[in-house]
Amino acid sequence: MIVNKVVLVTGISGAGKTTAMAVLEDIGYNCIDRYPVGLISKLIDMLQKDPEDEQFRNLALSVSAQDFQAFKQAFENIECDLTILYLDSSYESLLLRYKYNRRNHPLLVQKKANSLEEAIEIEISNFSKVREYASIIIDTSLLSVHDLSKRIQNVFTISSKKSLTISFVSFGFRHGIPRDADLVVDVRFLKNPYWDTALREKSGNNRQVYDYVINDEKTQKFIETLIPYLNFTINQYADESKHHLTVAIGCTGGQHRSVSLVNWLQRIYREDFPVFINHRDVEEHDDMYE
Repeated sequence: MIVNKVVLVTGISGAGKTTAMAVLEDIGYNCIDRYPVGLISKLIDMLQKDPEDEQFRNLALSVSAQDFQAFKQAFENIECDLTILYLDSSYESLLLRYKYNRRNHPLLVQKKANSLEEAIEIEISNFSKVREYASIIIDTSLLSVHDLSKRIQNVFTISSKKSLTISFVSFGFRHGIPRDADLVVDVRFLKNPYWDTALREKSGNNRQVYDYVINDEKTQKFIETLIPYLNFTINQYADESKHHLTVAIGCTGGQHRSVSLVNWLQRIYREDFPVFINHRDVEEHDDMYE
């Protein structure tokens, strides 16, 4: 029996829903933006009447906070593979985006807020409960349109096999913790290549830096503790039918130790899971040597 894939795309206005829908359409989803909530029963009837219809095989709908529960309940009551993609962003990033693009916030257009600042605050409050239901959360605060597109392409691959995907993200604590992290691992206690002048300007994508971090005795002892913890957590996520797990590895600046650990973890887990890496605070975006 064919099980249709349904993605509800939701989140804060300005966080990237338009980009997400465009990417999903490019990889084969039939995307519907602003589908009227009053017609949801008709859509469900059509889907149930002919579940093998190609137009319903992979379906994505952009959903607002006020309509979210109705859409969620409707699709939970039928046979489908439901994923809820939540796009988040910091207050500061949203403010900058609206001011830079000179767009009007939807709540200002609807006269439900008196200022851009108030509109953003209201929406963050409205979406606070919606976020709890998300299958996948992507924080777009520091992502370019290209980076967001790549993340969505990585996570959403149209396949008949449902499996857990894992993202390992390196970051620097001085730039803030990734808001979409499911697990945060602090590696600031490891030996820091920054204090070696020959390695300071390089990143963990460099062989010398990588070997410096990974081969250190303290790192090896840490790995002996980290791997059982990650294995247990990953298995729990898989058993709960979660779609995606984001593991954020942080050091001070996000250049050396965290990058090296993420590259090492990719090699450990990519044989058993679809694994993606993101070095958030490294300017060079090429993957490390093989």
